[in-house]
Amino acid sequence: MMALTGLFLCSFLTIHLIGNLQLLKLDGGEAFNTYANFMSHNPLIQFISKGNFVIILAHAVISIFLTRQNQKARPVSYQVTSGSVNSKWNSRNMGILGTIILVFIAVHLYHFYAAVHYGITFIPTQTYLNEFGQPVVLLDLYFQVIEAFKVEWIVAFYVFSMIAMGYHLNHGFASAFQSLGLNHVKYNGLIRVVGFGFSILIPAAYAAIPLIIYFR
Repeated sequence: MMALTGLFLCSFLTIHLIGNLQLLKLDGGEAFNTYANFMSHNPLIQFISKGNFVIILAHAVISIFLTRQNQKARPVSYQVTSGSVNSKWNSRNMGILGTIILVFIAVHLYHFYAAVHYGITFIPTQTYLNEFGQPVVLLDLYFQVIEAFKVEWIVAFYVFSMIAMGYHLNHGFASAFQSLGLNHVKYNGLIRVVGFGFSILIPAAYAAIPLIIYFR
């Protein structure tokens, strides 16, 4: 379950990134606002979105359960340990990395989800022309994101969280395949390479968005 929820969240990260990259288009936010409007009004997308919240919580709860089970299995620690020799730093600190990511998700949802669905902050509207030349009024979520990424601490927090995400993915991606019994001497090298590339490229792309907006 830990592996399956983790791999699902990897796919979500990829799809979510494609949408967020619309923020970098120099079109006054039309592409991003159109994308956000579609995502918030499509029933299937909304169903998947709600399911995604459940999977995130499940991933966190299962990790806590597994950690406690491991502690019960060995209540007395090894007399001598050499963590740096036996395992990587990120594999020994997945709980800390996961906690940072959970805090990031909470802040992210407050800024960009709760603000829309619960009216926490005022969001202006923009009028665009659709493919038929008819005016369409959309919430200007692009404006909200731009305003948020003018604030230094928010940008710094997002970049820091994406670094934590990278370390978390670097261990978790390959571990998921091992947990599912899909590791094999023929494919382990490829899995490690793909996992390493994924753990670098996806968080780096996410981190680049607030940085580009801030310095732009």
